Amino acid sequence: MTQALLTIEKLEVVYHRAITAVQGITLAVEPGRIVALLGTNGAGKTTTLRAISGFLGIDDARVTEGAITFKGERIENRPPHENTRRGVVLVPERDKVFPNLTVAENLIAPVPRTTAAIERRRREALAYEFFPRLSDLRDRIGGLLSGGERQMLAIASGLVCGPELLLVDELSLGLAPVLVEDLMRRLAEIRRELGIAILIVEQSATVALAVADYGYVMENGRIVLDGTADRLREHSDMQEFYLGRKRGERRSYRDVKQYRRSRRWYG
Repeated sequence: MTQALLTIEKLEVVYHRAITAVQGITLAVEPGRIVALLGTNGAGKTTTLRAISGFLGIDDARVTEGAITFKGERIENRPPHENTRRGVVLVPERDKVFPNLTVAENLIAPVPRTTAAIERRRREALAYEFFPRLSDLRDRIGGLLSGGERQMLAIASGLVCGPELLLVDELSLGLAPVLVEDLMRRLAEIRRELGIAILIVEQSATVALAVADYGYVMENGRIVLDGTADRLREHSDMQEFYLGRKRGERRSYRDVKQYRRSRRWYG
C-alpha cells in the first residue's frame, strides 16, 4: 500500500481559545492523488486547509488535539513559511493575488529568495505553460484581472513555490461554470504532468468529484462520509444532499434538510 503524503489524525481546531471548529477529523492524501474535501459553507473545510498550511495563527486559531503529518514529519501549528518550504502550498479562498503588483510580479513574489535564478525561471516558465493566458497579461495589475484570471494567477503563484502538495480553497467560488471546468481540467493536467498531490476544498461536489480520486464530506466540523469519487457519486446521501438528485429530481440541500427535520419532529 502506498504511504500517504499527508495524514491527519483526530484533528481538533479551536478559534479564540473557545470555539471548536474542527472535531476529531481523520483523512489522508496519497502522493500524486487529487482528494476533495466537500461540505456546505461553515462545515470546517477552510479551517482544515489553514491548519495544514499553517495559516491558522492569522485567525487566532490553533490545533489543540491530533496530528498533521507530511512526509513523516509533524507540521501542526508550524508557521506558514516553514510548511511552504517543506512543499505544502495553499491557494487561498481570499486574498488570492497582490492587487497592486503586475502578473509577473505576483509570480515572483512567493518564490523564496534562496531559490537559484535558473530554478526560479524554470518555475515561472512552467506556470505560463499551464496558464498561457497569464503570459499575455504579464504587465497587467493584479487588481484589474477578472475573477477567472485571478484564480489562474493564484494557482500559478502556488506552482512557482514548487509544491508537493497543493491546497486549493473554493476554486469555483464566484466563477462561471465554464471557467470552473477549465480550471479543474488544468489542475488535473498539473497532477498528471508534475505528479503533484492536490487537496481541493469545494462546496460543489459535482465540480470536485469530476477530477478527484477520493473524497471526504464534512458537516459541522466532522467527517461524515468518505470514499472513492465513483462511490460518493453513487451514494444516496450524496445524491440527495450534495448532488441535488433523488428519483430523477433536483432538490436543494436546504429543501432536503427541512424535509428531514419535519419528518423527524412531526412524522
